[in-house]
This record gives sequence, structure tokens and C-alpha cells, in this order.
Amino acid sequence: MEEFHKTRRLPPYVFEQVNRLKASARSHGADIIDLGMGNPDLPTPKAIVDKLCDVVRDPRTHRYSASRGIPGLRRAQARYYERRFGVKLDPERQVVATLGSKEGFANMAQAITAPGDVVLCPNPTYPIHAFGFIMSGGVIRSIPAAPDETFIPALERAVRHSIPRPLALILNYPSNPTAFVATLDFYKDVVAFAKKNDIIILSDLAYAEIYFDDTPPPSVLEVPGALDVTVEFTSMSKTFSMPGWRMGFAVGNERLIAALARVKSYLDYGAFTPIQVAASAALNGDGADIEEVRSIYHRRRDVLVESFGRAGWEIPAPAATMFAWAPIPEPFRAIGSLEFSKLLVEKAEVAVAPGIGFGEHGDDFVRIALVENEHRIRQAARSIKRFLASATRSGDQDNVIPLSARR
Repeated sequence: MEEFHKTRRLPPYVFEQVNRLKASARSHGADIIDLGMGNPDLPTPKAIVDKLCDVVRDPRTHRYSASRGIPGLRRAQARYYERRFGVKLDPERQVVATLGSKEGFANMAQAITAPGDVVLCPNPTYPIHAFGFIMSGGVIRSIPAAPDETFIPALERAVRHSIPRPLALILNYPSNPTAFVATLDFYKDVVAFAKKNDIIILSDLAYAEIYFDDTPPPSVLEVPGALDVTVEFTSMSKTFSMPGWRMGFAVGNERLIAALARVKSYLDYGAFTPIQVAASAALNGDGADIEEVRSIYHRRRDVLVESFGRAGWEIPAPAATMFAWAPIPEPFRAIGSLEFSKLLVEKAEVAVAPGIGFGEHGDDFVRIALVENEHRIRQAARSIKRFLASATRSGDQDNVIPLSARR
């Protein structure tokens, strides 16, 4: 049977190939250390769970909820932005609750994209940034992921050579998968460019609270005038270890928020009301839960970098996010990230995410998620050390890298 139009536009999901290998190995008794999916292993803080349990006992909360988010939740998110970024938002017109930032991005794409619209998207980047627009009929033009001096010139070239002119620009800092962090000066230049060229900015700030330096990552909305052209997406998944709760937000430009809210009103009734109430309590908290989550990821990052380095795999220390963007060790660079990821499952019993899944410019890297405890990370390092030693042993390379995997 012929594929449907929208599914034809989607490439094979490369992560699924690693997932199948992982499942097969586990079915045969292998103890796979899974550093692939960014699926937080930390428990949701007890106070948030207790609030959910309290509210869920009231049968009135079991009815349909509000697609845009209950008023108390939208007010809590507005207060969070004022505390954290100094940005004042109208919770009635500039805040919408989403079913995680992923749903928010996908439905924003549905709301604003006409067939053939051009969207400027970093490469590599989190897949929904590109494929939300591709599924909506848009066209992706890749731009660099690094927020450095090459970024604005790349935008200028993209505008000159795109027909039609670009509709929107995707930003994601701190970045998944690269862990790049942007400065406020960088955002000022991007906002000026967007306003000059009548381009919408869609910013993914899901990792704003997972940082390891003294300076917290800024929001693009801190730039004066950014609200004229920008919507920003955040998530409670990583910040409060609430991934399965599916709670996120879109905030910013009133016209864009209204478009998103209108699309959502046809598609969902919002998250379960007790979840929204518990999320409100989390946002209104004293920040201690956030500090604890951040410190755990910080320790895991340091253990990963140190233990993998001793194993022979030098990994740059990420300044933020729960991921390390790791260059493939030189002996394996030629086979690409998917085949290298498969080898790690088969030979080292360690799962990572192949960089090619985030765009073709990610194929020399793999993404390593800090979703196992420190003991398991060290165990992974020991396995990888044995694997790398066997691969570099004289005359043994052919036994490690199958002919089918070589490019």
C-alpha cells in the first residue's frame, strides 16, 4: 500500500534501529546501560506528587480541563518568567499551557505554516524542530547550530537565497543535542535581524534550569522588543523530573499565542486538571527542587567526562542540558554515528543516541544522556574501555567493525 503524503515526508526513525538492538540484547539477558533517550530517571519531587494526589481525590477535577491551561497555571508560569528572567507576561494573552514543549512546537507549526513556507532550523537539532514544520507542509533550510560569529552571516545568506522569504527561525539554547548555550548579546543580534526581516522567532528553552556554570542561561524574551516577534517554549519534564506528566508552555507574542491556542482548542482539552494544579504548585515553589536536580546532573556530568576520558574517549564537558555531545572516537569516525551506536550496544552493552538522528551535520557525534546514576556511568565507562582496547589492538580492527558497517 502506498504511503500517505505526510508520512512519505518523514525519514526512517534512526533511533528505532538502536532501540531494536537494545531490546533484543535485553531479551537475551544483556544488562544494557541506556544513555540514549533523554528520559529522566529521577523521581518527581514528593511535594508535587502529594499535590496531585490531593487534587485527584476531588471528582470535580476529573472533568474536561482547559485547553489553554487553567488560570492558576498560566499565572504561575507568568510569575516564573518575571522571577527568573525579569520578563512580564499577561497570563491571559501571552501564556498557553501545552502537553510538553514537543506538542507545543508541532501545533505552532500547524497554526502558522502554509505549504512551501521556509523555516530556518539549526542542524543538528531536536527532530521536532524540523519535522513539525515538514509535516505541516513547510520547507526546512538548515543553519548552523553554534551561537557564534558565523550565525548572523548564515541567516543573511539564507534570507538572500530563500524563495519565498523565510517565515520563522528556530532557536534552541541550551541546545539539544549539542549543549550550546547562547548569550544575551547573541539574542539581541538575532532579534534585531528577525525584526528587520519580518521573521518569527520560535525559541525552545526546555533546558533553561539545567546548567553548570555560575551564569543561568538567558531567555530571548529578555531582549527589548523580542515579544514583537517571538514565542518561547519551556517544559517541566527535565526541570522537575516530570517527563510523563506532559506539561509545558508557550509564551510570548500575543498574536502567535492566539493562533496556537485556536489550533489547540480543536485538538485537545488540555492536561488532566490535577496535573495542572500540581504543576502550578511546582512553579510556585522555592526552587529547592530545581537546585537538587541541577546538582545531580552536574555530578553525573563530571563522572561521565572523567571516567570516559580515562577509558580513552575524550568528551567535552557540556555547560548545560542533561546531554553530552560526544565526538565519535577516531577509529570509528568513518562508519558514522548509527553504526557506531549499534556497535556500542553489541560490543559494550551501552546505548547512546546516534547524531545522525538530529540532522546530517551530527553524524560525527553521538548524544549521551545523563539518565543513569554515577555507578552505572562508571560501569559504562569500564565496558567502553574494554571495547576501545579491543578495537585498537593490532590486527583486531576487522573483528570489531563489520564490513557491512564501513562506508
